[in-house]
Amino acid sequence: MPHLPASDALSHIRVIDLTRVRSGPTAVRQLADWGADVIKVEAPESVEPDGALGASRHTSDFQNLHRNKRSITLNLKKSEALEILMKLVEKSDVVVENFRPDVKKRLGIDYETLKKRNPRIILASISGFGQDGPYAKRPGFDQIAQGMGGLMSITGEPGKGPMRVGIPVADLTAGLFCAMGIQTALLEREKSGIGQWVNTSLLQAQIFMLDFQASRWLCDNNVAGQAGNNHPTSVPTGVFKTSDGSINLAVAGETIWRRFAEAVDKRDWLEMEEFKDAKNRLKNRDHLNSLIEELTVTKSSNEWVEKLEKVGVPCGPINSIDKVFQDPQVKHLGIAQSVDTIPFGETQLVGQPFNLSRTPSSLKQRPPEKGEQNSDVLSELGFSEKELNIFKNQEII
Repeated sequence: MPHLPASDALSHIRVIDLTRVRSGPTAVRQLADWGADVIKVEAPESVEPDGALGASRHTSDFQNLHRNKRSITLNLKKSEALEILMKLVEKSDVVVENFRPDVKKRLGIDYETLKKRNPRIILASISGFGQDGPYAKRPGFDQIAQGMGGLMSITGEPGKGPMRVGIPVADLTAGLFCAMGIQTALLEREKSGIGQWVNTSLLQAQIFMLDFQASRWLCDNNVAGQAGNNHPTSVPTGVFKTSDGSINLAVAGETIWRRFAEAVDKRDWLEMEEFKDAKNRLKNRDHLNSLIEELTVTKSSNEWVEKLEKVGVPCGPINSIDKVFQDPQVKHLGIAQSVDTIPFGETQLVGQPFNLSRTPSSLKQRPPEKGEQNSDVLSELGFSEKELNIFKNQEII
C-alpha cells in the first residue's frame, strides 16, 4: 500500500516510528494524522509476538494509537536489518524512539550515528526520566511519573492519600511535547539545513503540567495539597450535587460571583462579611459550598446549567464517557471520526483536537497489520522481490 496522506500539511515529511506502548506512539500519531509518511518499524512476529509489550493489535487502544501509518518488520538484532533501517534513515526526515537511553547506543541508532548517514535527520527520544542523570536507566511508567512529578499529591480528596489521574497524563503529554519538539526542529531545519536531537521525558512533561501549582512553590514556597473537586484558589469552584446528579460550577472573580448570587436569588451573600471578597470566600469555602448545595439539590443538572448559562456563570454537566460523545456540541465538532478497521470493521476513533482551514486532518488509513507494507517500503528502497524472500527466510524481516 502506498502512502495515503491524512492531510497535505506534513505530506512531505517521512517519519520512522520505532516507538512502543503509549508516549512514543502518541507523538507519532500527531505527525501521521497531519499527513506525514509514517513507517512503523516492528520486530517480526517470531521475535516479538503480538501483545508482548502491551495492548494487542486488535484492540481499541492499539487501533486508536496507530492509524494513518504503514508497518514493516525488522529484526534490529541482525546487522542486515540495521542496514535496511539506515537506508530508510537516508530517505527520511525524522526518527522517533522511546527505548531506555542506553538501548539506542547499543543498537547503533543514537543521534551521532544517524546524522552520519543523514545530516538532516531529526531524532526524537522519549524516556522516563531523561537521557542522563541518576535515574536515566530506570524504566518509565506513567503512574510512576505522576507520583514523582507531584501530580498524585494534589489529586484526590484531602486526607485520603495520593490519587492517580484517570488517564495516562504523563505518557500523553510527553508524546505531545515530543511532537511539538519535532515540528520546532523541522522549522529550524528550514534555516540551518541540518537536523538535531529532540528529547523529553515523562518526568519533565509531568512537572511542566503542574503549571501554577509548580510556580506557587518556586515563587511563593507554597506546597499545594489535595483539594478534591475544589479549585485551590477560586471559590466557589467545584462539584455540587443536583436532584439527578452533579454539576461543575466555576464562579471565578467578583463579577461572576455577583451574577451567581443574583441568579440563585441570594443577594444577601454579597453583603455578608464572610463572603465579601475572594480571600474571605476561600477562608469560608466549606460553609459557602454547603449553602450552595442546599440550593443545587432542588433542581436537575440541566435546569441549573440552563439557568446559570443564561446569565454568564460558567457551569456544566459531569458526563460519563458515553454521554460525552452524545453531547450535541461534541457531535458538531466531529472529533469522533469514522474509519474502517480489521478488528472492528467500520468504527470511530478520536480525531485531532485542532483544525487547519486549508489542510485538515483525516483518518485516511486504517492501522496496519504487522509488516503489512514490507514489500511496498522495501521496494521503494530498491530491494528486489528475490532479496525480500531472502530477508524473510533469514528472519531479517
